[in-house]
Amino acid sequence: MESKTKKEIKFLEGPQSRWYDFKYAISVFSEFIKGFRGLHFVGPCVTVFGSARFKEDHEYYKQARELSGEIAKLGFTILTGGGPGIMEAANRGAKDVGGRSVGCNIVLPIEQHPNPYLDRWVNMKFFFVRKVLLIKYSYAFIVMPGGFGTLDEFFEAITLVQTKKIKGFPIIIFNKEYHKDLLAHNERMMQEGTISANDPSLYLVTDSIEEAIKYIKEKSIDAFKLQYAKAPKPFWGFFEKGLKRVSSIIPGLGS
Repeated sequence: MESKTKKEIKFLEGPQSRWYDFKYAISVFSEFIKGFRGLHFVGPCVTVFGSARFKEDHEYYKQARELSGEIAKLGFTILTGGGPGIMEAANRGAKDVGGRSVGCNIVLPIEQHPNPYLDRWVNMKFFFVRKVLLIKYSYAFIVMPGGFGTLDEFFEAITLVQTKKIKGFPIIIFNKEYHKDLLAHNERMMQEGTISANDPSLYLVTDSIEEAIKYIKEKSIDAFKLQYAKAPKPFWGFFEKGLKRVSSIIPGLGS
């Protein structure tokens, strides 16, 4: 019985062949290049994280839409995961005010379609590549109510800021009631010494759109001395002629 069990159970496959690993590395590299090309002209962004499951009549959807509209008025491009729910609300809020709206969509077995409020989007196969792109182009991060994916994105961003792998871009946790247990856990981590006493200062928790906008102005526009600029011109040598239209509606910051 024991020998049969050992034969039937395999816990780990072990390393793949070198050729397999090489092909995987190439596919990851290709995904990054596709993402960099597709999002090169989006300009400084604010990324909005949140659940794909809320419908347009939900309170959280409405909050994300209004907040994103106010952020877009500042001149930022609204960047999301490109799907439905909070992501759609954020992109829709940008379009409501004539702002710029882009997405980085994930390809799933149950297909997630890009929402209809995007000026441009890229489809990604790998979650980790997608997270890099959502962070790479942003000067602030908004954490709306969401599930595992939203928490993953929040902790990714705050870990990078905490460890100074990226600059101290502002992180805003919106909706105190929804996130109260998360905040309690953060308090527990601080008490246990697993995070530093000043780490909660790395993010703002608020229910106020006005306070969020003020925070972005202070911690993004003022802190990084962002200025309004003309749109960059696509370079023909990189076959970017097809991106020219996008660059005209998505300048560096403002218009």
